[in-house]
Order: sequence, then C-alpha cells, then structure tokens
Amino acid sequence: MTSSPPATTSAPATSAGARPAPRLGPVGSAVHQHIKALQSRYLKEQSDAVAALARLRRGVGRAPGEVPDLWGLTGIEPLYERYAQGAFSEEKFVRAEEAAHTAVTLWSLHQQSHHVSRMHRRPGPELGTAVRRLTPGGAIDEPTRRRFVRAGTAATPVVLATRLRELVLLLRREEIPLDYGLLADQLHRWTLPGGAQGVRRSWGRSYLVLAKPATPAATAGEDRQPLDQTTTEDDTP
Repeated sequence: MTSSPPATTSAPATSAGARPAPRLGPVGSAVHQHIKALQSRYLKEQSDAVAALARLRRGVGRAPGEVPDLWGLTGIEPLYERYAQGAFSEEKFVRAEEAAHTAVTLWSLHQQSHHVSRMHRRPGPELGTAVRRLTPGGAIDEPTRRRFVRAGTAATPVVLATRLRELVLLLRREEIPLDYGLLADQLHRWTLPGGAQGVRRSWGRSYLVLAKPATPAATAGEDRQPLDQTTTEDDTP
C-alpha cells in the first residue's frame, strides 16, 4: 500500500498575520526549480526556452507517456534519481511523474505570450486564491465558480488536468500568477489514498478567504527587476 508523504512543515510567515507558505515536498521542489530556470530563460526570450514551452504545451491534459517529445523537458530528473536510489517505489514514482508533468505543462500554457511577468511565483497564490482574483472586487462570479467546482470534483488525474486547463486560460488572460510548486505537490497528494479530500479542502479555503492582491506599484516594481536577479521569492524552497 502506498503511504502518504510526511507532513510538511511551514516556513515562517513573511509578515504579521500572513499565512505561511508551506514548504515543498520532493515533487513540488523539483517542479519549482525547473520552472524557475526555464521561466528565467523564457523571459529573456532565449530561443531554446521559447521552443521548449511550445513543445510543453502539447502535453497539457495528456499522460507523460503519450508525448515522447517531452522527455527531458519536464524536470523530473531529481525524482528519477530518488527512484533509482530506492526512495520511490515504482507506483510512487509514476504518481510523482504524472503530477510534475501536469504542473509543468499547465505552467507552459499559463506563461504563453507573457514575456515580462512571471506566471509562476514562489511563494505565490494557491489555486483558490488565484481563481477568486479573477473577479474584480473579489465578488464570487458564478460561471468561474462552476469551473472551479468542476475541477474540484474531477474523478481522475487526467480529467483534473483538463479542467485545470480551463482555469489556467482564464488566469493567463488576466495575468494572475500561481504557485506551481505548491500545485505540483497538491496534484501528487491528490493521487494518494485520501489525498484528494485534503486538497479540495485547501483549495476551497483559499477560494473563500479573499486575500488582498499585491498593489500594482509593487507588482510592477517586481517585474521590472533585472531578469537574472534572484529574488527572495525565488529562494523559497
């Protein structure tokens, strides 16, 4: 029987009263590090990164083995090393691989055509928080809420990935970022026995608790930083 991953500890809150960002597990950490590097090159409009994102987008909503062209592009090497060392069983590695594949391909869709703003932020908004920010003023928009509910009630990881794609397209349109490291860990947890219920609970809470978005001035200042400069945000594990 597959056991659940050890409980993660929380990083210290960055300000009084702020919800601390959960530390990432092996899957989320691998995804975060991979996207951070690829995103940096994409924002510099390096041709290899632009081509990589175009190829990754073909994998959205598809299982890892369906698209051999993505071998070596999803950043699962750290996970494979753990598997080779015996830290992952075959079943656990497959689940981890699928979660990483889904998160990275969704990010590639989210980042498309955004050559200044980072659509992956760490720490950044959880899925529910990001979806709530789609509505000006924070009111609950019923069509968007229904899409969010459809994602939460997905019966399989493939269906979940497909329904998340609908939400990511909305987030891309409004330039609302997402913490893809956290999402990757949640997608992995979703596949574990009893894990989906906990992920749904977290998404629902983050949707209902309306957090104040970053001020336009602060966001603009962050995005204008030199693209090769490492920020505190990017150092968060």
